[in-house]
Amino acid sequence: MLIIGIDPGISGSICFLDDGKIIDVIEMPTMTEGKKNKRQVNGSQIYNEILKRIHKSEKKNIKVIIEQVSAMPGQGVTSMFNFGQSFGILKGICSAMQLSMYFVRPAKWKKYFNLINSEKDASRTRAIEIFPYFSSQLSKKKDSNKADAILIASFYYETYKIEQ
Repeated sequence: MLIIGIDPGISGSICFLDDGKIIDVIEMPTMTEGKKNKRQVNGSQIYNEILKRIHKSEKKNIKVIIEQVSAMPGQGVTSMFNFGQSFGILKGICSAMQLSMYFVRPAKWKKYFNLINSEKDASRTRAIEIFPYFSSQLSKKKDSNKADAILIASFYYETYKIEQ
């Protein structure tokens, strides 16, 4: 089973996990827009990135797990709108590709990995513990978004296995 774990947003990431092994993790494809060259999610590139990694798998064996995001206290109206727009683009792409989508709240997957009330970088450390062969790709502090995508995919894989 191919699991695609997605940490949505401009600085998010997408993880491709096949039978519990990391195939690839990419930073969220973005592009600039408008006069101020603001970054936004590049839906076309996301579509192509997913398409080139799923071509061998049957759609019924592909699960897309997207972090269920919501408004956060202290975040500005514009940034929340942009964040929601990114979330909507991801849902639209997966719907158009007819891929099964599941949503997981941050508290749920973080509780599973004992990351509640921990620093942002703790997810990177946890991902390295679980997937030591991938540690070279998680060596920078900014790689915590990649780690989140890995753990989102891994959460589904682990809990899916338990339910079998």
